[in-house]
Amino acid sequence: MYRASYQKGFLTILYSVGSSPLDNWSTFTKNGYIKRIYDEDIKSLVLEIMGSNVSTTFIHCPSDCKAELGIKLPFLVLLIKNMHKYFCFEVKIQDDQRFMRRFRVSNFQSKTSVKPFCTAMPMGMSPGWNQIQFNLADFTRRAYGSNYLETVSLQVHANVRIRRIYFTDKLYTEAELPNDYKLLGKPKDLKKEKQFKAPPAARPPSPLNTGRSEGPTKQVEMETTALETETEIDTGGPDMKTDAGPEVESAAATNEEPGGQTEATEDAYY
Repeated sequence: MYRASYQKGFLTILYSVGSSPLDNWSTFTKNGYIKRIYDEDIKSLVLEIMGSNVSTTFIHCPSDCKAELGIKLPFLVLLIKNMHKYFCFEVKIQDDQRFMRRFRVSNFQSKTSVKPFCTAMPMGMSPGWNQIQFNLADFTRRAYGSNYLETVSLQVHANVRIRRIYFTDKLYTEAELPNDYKLLGKPKDLKKEKQFKAPPAARPPSPLNTGRSEGPTKQVEMETTALETETEIDTGGPDMKTDAGPEVESAAATNEEPGGQTEATEDAYY
């Protein structure tokens, strides 16, 4: 599909803003939906994929399941929102041994499992919007001891909101990214709040000590600061990063457990 195209810098395969964001994608829904909605946090249209089971509601690129993407750029980046429910995505690649390998990343897997043709690994996300950076070349080398050649297909399952999915030739800093590739908005609960100052307490002189002068009263300042973190996703393997911070482990531990699934979710998916 993209094998004959010039590939350098950024190559977007899904952008939620536009007339037809799913032009090159096929959709599969059962007990769920795929639609475009307006997200208040980033003030933009986004694609929402929701379903009662992650295995039955998803999108697949390319739209023809027999076709191949042919993307040689080694970094996959997803701008997605944590919906606090079960979610996974799957990337199929080809290595220099001419084998098809799959990487399945989910938030309902508890440990990394490496099999000859499929590697499953856990993923954690911070609340709100996340930027997930997936190093395909490094994963292929460490899991199978071979070299990454190209990406064959990509599949994104429920439950998630998507802003953009793209490939890059290297990891870019926030300053190097074009504005369209940044998450310009922030969740309301993460915004920096105003600083409030309480007026000095006026205290009348004591009737028993009218001759004694009162000292200066203390001024109380109440300050609130925003939680602005950079999160590192621990997949149990190679580096896969998101924009969040050092307090992720404690924050993730207090997050609400994903819902809307049965206990047999993982078994049903495989």
